[in-house]
Amino acid sequence: MTNQDMTLTLVSCAFFMVLVAFISYRQSKDESNSRDGYFLAGRGLSAVFIAGSLLLTNLSAEQLIGLNGSAYGFNLSSMAWEVTAAVATIAMAFVFLPRYLAGAFSTLPEFLNNRFDDDVRRLTVVLFMLGYGLVTIPSVLYSGSIAVLQLFDIPAMFDISYSKSIALTILVIGSVGGVYAIFGGLRAVAVSDTLNGLGLLLIGIAVPILGLSLLGEGSAVTGLKIIATTNTEKLNAIGSSDDPTPFATLFTGMIFANLFYWCTNQYVIQRTLGAKSLAEGQKGVLFSGFFKVLVPFMMMIPGVVAFHLYGGPDSTSGLTSIDLAYPQLIRDVLPNYASGFFLAVLLGAVFSSFNSLLNSAATLFCLDVYEPWKKSRCHTDVSDQHILKVAKIASIVIALFSFVVAPLLQFAPDGLWQIIRIFTGFYNIPVITIVIVGLFTNHVPALGAKVVIGFHVIAYGVLKFVLNDVVTVHFIHLYGILFFAEVLIMLVIGYFFPVSTEWTYKNNEKVDMQPWRLRVPCATTLISCVIGLYLLFSPLGIVGGLSQLFFPLVGGLIAVNIAVWWHYGVSKLVSTRAS
Repeated sequence: MTNQDMTLTLVSCAFFMVLVAFISYRQSKDESNSRDGYFLAGRGLSAVFIAGSLLLTNLSAEQLIGLNGSAYGFNLSSMAWEVTAAVATIAMAFVFLPRYLAGAFSTLPEFLNNRFDDDVRRLTVVLFMLGYGLVTIPSVLYSGSIAVLQLFDIPAMFDISYSKSIALTILVIGSVGGVYAIFGGLRAVAVSDTLNGLGLLLIGIAVPILGLSLLGEGSAVTGLKIIATTNTEKLNAIGSSDDPTPFATLFTGMIFANLFYWCTNQYVIQRTLGAKSLAEGQKGVLFSGFFKVLVPFMMMIPGVVAFHLYGGPDSTSGLTSIDLAYPQLIRDVLPNYASGFFLAVLLGAVFSSFNSLLNSAATLFCLDVYEPWKKSRCHTDVSDQHILKVAKIASIVIALFSFVVAPLLQFAPDGLWQIIRIFTGFYNIPVITIVIVGLFTNHVPALGAKVVIGFHVIAYGVLKFVLNDVVTVHFIHLYGILFFAEVLIMLVIGYFFPVSTEWTYKNNEKVDMQPWRLRVPCATTLISCVIGLYLLFSPLGIVGGLSQLFFPLVGGLIAVNIAVWWHYGVSKLVSTRAS
């Protein structure tokens, strides 16, 4: 890249980023001066902003880098993490969100305090803060930095080593990205996420098309034919036991990992807690599920294209790391004039996840640690101005800590995607276990939750890292085994040591709780899309050639959808008007 091209890239990138920042500021300047405004966007988010923010919060550089790297090095089996998340969004819309909004909770630990006690609240905050600080936030910064390093030769520009370049890029990205969360609050995050989400969709559509065109020597159709007829095992989503994500794990631990992420993970559900009504929240969550089923096309097919262009990781011409597949493809297919826009979108995606995590971590610390401690010590309410000041300080401290941890991820041997999923296992399963048992029982005491948290951290650490040569169970299966074991532990404790006064759910709704009329047909279509994707990317579909069962099965899915939409949509609308 010449100096002129680099200047053009940086100027155009700065233009897009300043534009997003200006619009975000205009939309949020009046809502960041109060507690609800800063942490929950004034409980006024519409479906568009919820879906857009969920999309960008979830889909960041680690997905772009990690999923494409997994497709390049293995196959499409890792799409399970994204595609099956659509089922978890349905659970959130139908089961969890109505309860969260009815109780007007600001954080998940606040609900756990209501259901169990303050000790469970604090333990959950500790799990979240350690997970965010040691795994999630550093992975977001690291994945963004390696993409930037592929676009710009930072080591050569500044005459420094690759490791120092990683650290420098992480520092710059994190410092700029933190401004949104620290000074703008949740609404600024949600607005910027939505705007950057539009850019991500454009890039997500353009890169596969340009990559296929490069593979097909100018014809995207020819490139598509190549990947659909050559080495079609790369398109197989039915993972074997040797693949990163075996297919059987979809029915064990992956269910609970996705339920944790979409139904209990604070930095994800915080957008839905800020919904202006239950209907808007349900729309936003379900719409985000439809974006998830697009992920294989936007964030994995480019990895397959990279395999055909550069050779596999085991070939002499292959890339040195699977995490370099997407950045290298970007470098080869995007014209120079589009590099600035891509960089802006990439940084926007990184900023989105980073500032969302900072905002949520600050929310957890302020509302679930600092404020209860301050009240117990001073016996007075904490003013909004004071709590916002503490939130900004907490965000800065967490950001600085992540700057130290993020560069260490370059030493992960199995690729970024696997390392993230393995280490989130320390806190995802105990949280979803406690929430589910807490929601659906009223006699299990806080002791059960405390025992489960301690048990899980020790058991998972020992089984995964100490006895891993003896216990050869895939870590996702381990999720499922531990989930059922921990549910059993809580139920046994509840049986022998039940609470003296059974817990009752108390409504405290602050928004309209009328559910969305079309939630059922929308959910039906979403599940059908998931099934359809697995049919397409399987031996029944294009892996090895289309089978005779493919079109009848897809036709059956379409027929079910038509029937459900007619029943819930057209027929009910006609009967309503008639009455």
